[in-house]
Amino acid sequence: MSSTRPSSVNNPPSTRFGTGQSRPTSTSRPWTAQSRPGTARPQTAASTMHEASYIIALIESRGIAHEVGMAALDKETGRVMLIQLADCSTYVKTLHQMHVHTPSMVLVPDTFLSSTTTSMTPSASAKRGSSASLSVQFIREEFPYVPIEPVPRKYWNDSAGYQFITQFCVEDDERAATLVSVTDKYYTLSAACALFKFVETRLNTRFSACSLRIRYIPVEGTMMIDPESVRNLELINNQTRKKSAHSLFGVLNHTHTAMATRLLRTNILAPLTGNALDARLDAVEELIQSEDKFTEIKDALKALNKMDFDKLISSLGFTEVRPTTTAKGVFSRVSQMLSLRTAVRSLPLLQTALSGCQSQLMKIIHEILSDERLAKIEELIAENLNDEAVSLKGGIGAVNARVYAVKANRNRLLDVARETYKENVGDIYQLSIALGEEHSLPLTLVYQEKGFVFAIKKDELEGELPKGCINVSAQRGRWLFSSMDLKKMNARLKDSLEETLVLSDKIIQDLVGEIIAFSGILYTASEAVAIIDLLWSFAHVSIMRPEFTDTLAIKSGRHPVLETAQSAGTLVSNDIYCSDAARFHIVQGPNMSGKSTYLRQTGLLTVMAMVGCFVPAEYASFRLHDSLLTRLSNDDDMEKSLSTFANEMTSSAMILGIATPKTLVLIDELGRGTSPIEGLGIAHAIAEELIRLKCFVLFATHFHELSTTLSRQPAVVKSFMESTVQRSRPSASNFGMTFQYKILDGVPENTGHYGLELAKLADLPDDMITEANRVSEIITEKNARCEEESRINILTIRRRALLKLHAQLNQALDHSSLPEEELVAYLERLQRGFMKTLKDTL
Repeated sequence: MSSTRPSSVNNPPSTRFGTGQSRPTSTSRPWTAQSRPGTARPQTAASTMHEASYIIALIESRGIAHEVGMAALDKETGRVMLIQLADCSTYVKTLHQMHVHTPSMVLVPDTFLSSTTTSMTPSASAKRGSSASLSVQFIREEFPYVPIEPVPRKYWNDSAGYQFITQFCVEDDERAATLVSVTDKYYTLSAACALFKFVETRLNTRFSACSLRIRYIPVEGTMMIDPESVRNLELINNQTRKKSAHSLFGVLNHTHTAMATRLLRTNILAPLTGNALDARLDAVEELIQSEDKFTEIKDALKALNKMDFDKLISSLGFTEVRPTTTAKGVFSRVSQMLSLRTAVRSLPLLQTALSGCQSQLMKIIHEILSDERLAKIEELIAENLNDEAVSLKGGIGAVNARVYAVKANRNRLLDVARETYKENVGDIYQLSIALGEEHSLPLTLVYQEKGFVFAIKKDELEGELPKGCINVSAQRGRWLFSSMDLKKMNARLKDSLEETLVLSDKIIQDLVGEIIAFSGILYTASEAVAIIDLLWSFAHVSIMRPEFTDTLAIKSGRHPVLETAQSAGTLVSNDIYCSDAARFHIVQGPNMSGKSTYLRQTGLLTVMAMVGCFVPAEYASFRLHDSLLTRLSNDDDMEKSLSTFANEMTSSAMILGIATPKTLVLIDELGRGTSPIEGLGIAHAIAEELIRLKCFVLFATHFHELSTTLSRQPAVVKSFMESTVQRSRPSASNFGMTFQYKILDGVPENTGHYGLELAKLADLPDDMITEANRVSEIITEKNARCEEESRINILTIRRRALLKLHAQLNQALDHSSLPEEELVAYLERLQRGFMKTLKDTL
């Protein structure tokens, strides 16, 4: 094992695949050296492994730029993520990456912390002019139970960080790309230096050369979803019940391996935006269409159930500086080799299942699993380990598995030590037989941590135990005891066992040294297994393959989580169409009509498509968004001492600060936290700014006036959730509204007059109802006439028609697959419709 050199700085899946509670905060600690429907969900160990725990080192530039460098290490899996990004003043992108790589500890330069501002909020810190970094304050608020550790500024060194990366990065096809990518990333390299120095000196861990999977993550290749949207959309956890599977992660997670579970979580939090999506969808489509391949791959993955290649590989590549007992260290190393042998031997079954696949991605995975180096690893293990050795849970069988794990004739001293161990075990069994015959007792032997003890069932013992019995204890209906002769034999057994394990460990260590040279292909094979496991899980739940165009068009889309929770056929499907000509949708309707569900459904389907999964719809087309931003909750934030309105404004400022033309924005009931007049004005102003930014927006609101104030904007589309007012029973006095949960174009009849409809059913006097209707109709008619005669309205209609035509022609040019005759007919229909609109508005 090699040690780190002294210095004076997503789980990203491989680009070849196209991929992704703690103690209280302490800042005073000194730096010291120390669907298929009908296929059951597989119940695996991976099902409960939602998150990896990373140690994250973070440093940022001083000044206005907010350039942030991050280095994140998952010690259990041996993966290191390097990230550098330009963030906004609220550090939403940094916090997003920290949610993707869940921190167990955060390292920052000691100059970023100030003892006088440890408990202050960002706003209070800013008012006091604190020297503490604002990013630290935001991290404290978002991750209140994660400790933040100061690291002396001298250890944040970019040149030393590059040396660490060069030393530890595995030898594989992507090593050169990683080194080139980080060459000019000063802040990332500085964070890497501090991270590795902390792990060596404070965690007492040293890594072997070329043993870590180090990757630079370009944040431009994924969609950013802010942490609040992750919670509101229930992407990972159900907000009501933490252990419930009713979340997008729970719906999609049918994986067998822990690697695939981690990859799924990463991809949901940071969906893909590159060309790799089509490759994934091709693979999922092939699995859906070929029942035989689907079943073969499922059977092959079952053989890998409960395995975690990443943790197994990383365990071979590091050692702890602190001393451990000889037996414990040897037991652990032999167990790792036995597990690695089982894992490598399971890969050919998956390779065979993938043979004959046509999609490019599965061909690549098949090629990786066919690598000769994997066969070489199996040969090395087969040359040194016995085929008969099995790793049992406990008892003498588990000890024997380690004692006889190494083949005979590999070391003569080992063979002699094992013979001595065998004789000692035989002597103990002979002692048990002799004692049992002498006293006519049905004795058995039980192996415990300190050696063998005698055992006899209580109901088989007549009278008392023989004289000379010591350390008598009761356990589960039997007596356990020892004797002086047995203790002496256990002492000799322990000596021979330790000698055997030490000699075995020497051979195992040599074997590990040879296998570490192949760690690159092992990590690559682990990724290959993870991605095929993920694709199989997608195929298990897939319905309709999405397309990726310049529009967001969903026909008969359904909420993916509600679909699993409700009875078949009871969920109402809905359509949506967003394009450059119809990018801002005002969604109206009364409470409980389904507006919030409609918005959440759109967000969830977008995330599903962008992780490479089919979606529950008759047809689906999506645009590749760079971020998904939401304002969905209307609750107070007690932890941050924010009222509903303050919370709304904070979220709105974040959205306006980072939204781009490729952003998808979901806003529900903005402005309800203040007075109606102020709320309407604020909602209108924010809506106009979002329209100016040209992002796709679904804007659910009770302010029906927005339909009028925003009507001059050509990209605005009006829609509402259908509902009817009726009595519960014809003869009953009670009445209410029946919700259809169906989205319709336009504005509802009697917009905002749901109260009048209910009043008709309340048995109010007829003349009162008549007068109320008359006044409402006069006002509505007058407003409609003014709008029709308005020159601005006429220009808006023409501009809207022109924008729609522009979007339709671009769509036909870039994505049409119609035959020539049908395409010509379609263009003629567009021409006639556009000319009619021009004529009507002259």
